[in-house]
Parts: sequence; C-alpha cells; structure tokens
Amino acid sequence: MTATATRYLYLVRHGEASSEESGLTERGRRQATLLGQRLRDIPFAAVHHGPLPRAEQTARLIGDELKEVPLTRSDVAGDYVPYMPAREELPPESADFFLRFLSGATEEELEEGPALARRAQELFTGPVEGEEDRHELVVTHNFLIAWLVRDAMYAPEWRWLGLNHGNAALTVIRYMPGRPASVLVSNDMRHLPADLRWTGFPPEVHI
Repeated sequence: MTATATRYLYLVRHGEASSEESGLTERGRRQATLLGQRLRDIPFAAVHHGPLPRAEQTARLIGDELKEVPLTRSDVAGDYVPYMPAREELPPESADFFLRFLSGATEEELEEGPALARRAQELFTGPVEGEEDRHELVVTHNFLIAWLVRDAMYAPEWRWLGLNHGNAALTVIRYMPGRPASVLVSNDMRHLPADLRWTGFPPEVHI
C-alpha cells in the first residue's frame, strides 16, 4: 500500500493589476513582496502560477523572497470560469445578478473553463504520495481560488460565485490522509498595511 502524506495548498490572488491588466501596479508589486516575506520560511516544494502577466509577476516577486523554490507556469492556474450554473441551481433572489455577471463569457471559455478546473483539482488537491508533507503555492486568480475553497467545503458547484479574495491575500487548504479537506486560512491580508488591503469591494467593506 502506497504511503500518503498531507498536502498544504497555499492559494494567492495576484497583486493589484494595472488598468489594462498588462502587469502589476507599484501597489501590486509591494503587495507581492510583502506576501513573499511572510512566506519565506515555508518549505515550499514548488510555486505554480497562471500564464497572465499579473500572476507571473506576482509569483516572481514572491519567489525573490523564497529560498530557491522553482517557479512553474501552469495554464490550469489561469483566469477562467470554472463552472457555469443553470438558473435553477441558483438562489432565486440572486440568479439574475449572477447570470448577468457571467453573461460576458464566450462559448469557448465556458467549454474550456470546467476542463481546466477539473485538471486543477487533479494537480493541486488531495493528499500526496510519499511520507513527507508537501507545501505548494499557487499564484492565480479569484475564480480558481473560489472554486477550490468551494470544493474543500463540499459546497454546491455554483457556490464559487460570491467568494471574493483580495489582491495578494492568502488562503491555505490542508489535505490530510483519511480526513476531509480543511480551510486553515481564508483571504488573510495581515501581511499588508491597511492601505494595501484592496478587495475590489466598496470602501465601506475594506477590512
């Protein structure tokens, strides 16, 4: 029987992006560096990042603060719609809102997104083979983080909607052999000063 060990999955949304999303703003670079400093003592086996510039730049700035951890570009860590719900799956009072939010996705995106999400689950979740625990960092986008948190909570597939994560915020999920997944940390921004804790929400809900 193959031995299995615990996986600790660290999920990070990219730092603040420029208006044209070609890369990070100065604020975004500061966010990424501060997060890297927070994570510098974690024994990461790997850092995965999505292919878009804002995720890649965030990963490189975090990596500059780590101890020679390899960075790997991964399409499954990209920005995509992981699941398109049918109207009858959604709460009646919010169905119109969510469907309008998703209406801009193309047919190609709606076809490719779920396949990428399944692949992300295969690559990044569950216990790992061997006897040593594994720590992995994925620098990605809000949608995939929400999808994996939803999965860890055994929530309905549509429930990735409405889960929001701040720029350079940290979420950690533990996958222990023989136990359900545990969300240990969610949307944690304590490594950022108050002026960098941007969530995309109106000012009155900044925390």
